[in-house]
Amino acid sequence: MRILVVGGGYVGMYTALRLQRKLRQRLRSGEAEIVVVTPEPYMTYQPFLPEAAAGSISPRHVVVPLRRVLKHCTIVIGEAERVDHAKRTATVTTLATGEDGTGALEIPYDEIVLAPGSVSRTLPVPGLAEFGIGFKTVEEAIGLRNHVIEQMDIASATRDPAIRDAALTFVFVGGGYAGVEALAELEDMARYTSRYYHNIKPSDLRWILVEATGRILPEVGEAMGRYAVRELRGRNIDVRLDTRLDSCEGRIAVLSDGSRFPTRTLVWTAGVKPAPVLASTDLPLTDRGRIRCTATLSVDGAEHAWAAGDAAAVPDLTSSEPGTDTAPNAQHAVRQAKVLADNILATLAGRPAEDYRHSYAGSVASLGLHKGVAHVYGRKVKGYPAWLMHRVYHLSRVPTFNRKARVLAEWTLAGLFKREIVSLGSLEHPRAEFALAARGHLHPEPPENIPPKDDRPPDASG
Repeated sequence: MRILVVGGGYVGMYTALRLQRKLRQRLRSGEAEIVVVTPEPYMTYQPFLPEAAAGSISPRHVVVPLRRVLKHCTIVIGEAERVDHAKRTATVTTLATGEDGTGALEIPYDEIVLAPGSVSRTLPVPGLAEFGIGFKTVEEAIGLRNHVIEQMDIASATRDPAIRDAALTFVFVGGGYAGVEALAELEDMARYTSRYYHNIKPSDLRWILVEATGRILPEVGEAMGRYAVRELRGRNIDVRLDTRLDSCEGRIAVLSDGSRFPTRTLVWTAGVKPAPVLASTDLPLTDRGRIRCTATLSVDGAEHAWAAGDAAAVPDLTSSEPGTDTAPNAQHAVRQAKVLADNILATLAGRPAEDYRHSYAGSVASLGLHKGVAHVYGRKVKGYPAWLMHRVYHLSRVPTFNRKARVLAEWTLAGLFKREIVSLGSLEHPRAEFALAARGHLHPEPPENIPPKDDRPPDASG
């Protein structure tokens, strides 16, 4: 029996981990096999990305290595390109696919768990693909930190006022968790960093948050959302509600209210959409491209197929409004993974599967160091208590004791010592220095085909 898990995020890792524990004897005997297909060899704990970008947590402690956690599973680093459930096969391209010339893998399975997660949802905004920066992966978080500090270096060194103003203008599009927390943490970090520049004051930095609706952080409630706006504006952050980004061509952000901001930093966090592989399956999808599931987390109308997390439309049995699906967030994903794994085991044993039920407990959000908002079990909390709740909650949720201990140690040390303000942008182009040296030895004049250093983080084009 082979159980194929597509995706190594919250649902994929936690489902495989629980199945690994429950099927330990069968895995050792070879009677069962769990195969996890994932594009990266780690699971990213995304709520910690803003702190990783601000330097409060080391990036390597934001990820959990799958091979260490899933010791008895087969980890395949690759992309699932297509799933043919009628034939019970998945087509997977790996890192070696283009090297060995053997083509994509065809992986047969008996049970499949589809948890590929989501990707950034972009819009056809002119210039977005060329100049936009995403904020969904740890690589993007590292790149954005390096980029912000590099812009301060450019502003400090240039004698052109226009370049200086553009370098010190930072535009974030999207008022959800990712956008607000990333902006707040980086603004905190940049304001602290400015004390080490002789010609940059905190007031020289311009931060703009663009949100298409009339509120930010809808997950924490309307009242706490209004408080978050007041808190951000009190830090001279320009929060623009009911406003859209119309264009960012030529490094100029043009907003729907007519404003124009020359900027070298445009961060796009305006929502997500299901992973593209879902469109290449023969499974039922909703009009939003998510897999249609039952309350037991099985795919509607398809035996031996399961789904959860961002990729799945799971009925919310605790909602008073019929037809409502559970929100695509980590709180549901982790809990769904447990129920999903147990239901697979129950089905294999001939027992009835259980429905997934979880009343939404609430949300917490960080607004930078020692600042936050929370709406938990109907209670509204703000300021330092909310920030502390945010840290305690996510520390309890980050997987493995190893990661919990390392994150706690870093927080403790950060409270005792000064912030790190180093930019390691050269990490994004590790061969550039050697290439220049090697080619310069052969050619006294620097060759024209060596590209200039790109001041955007990797994968910034989306």
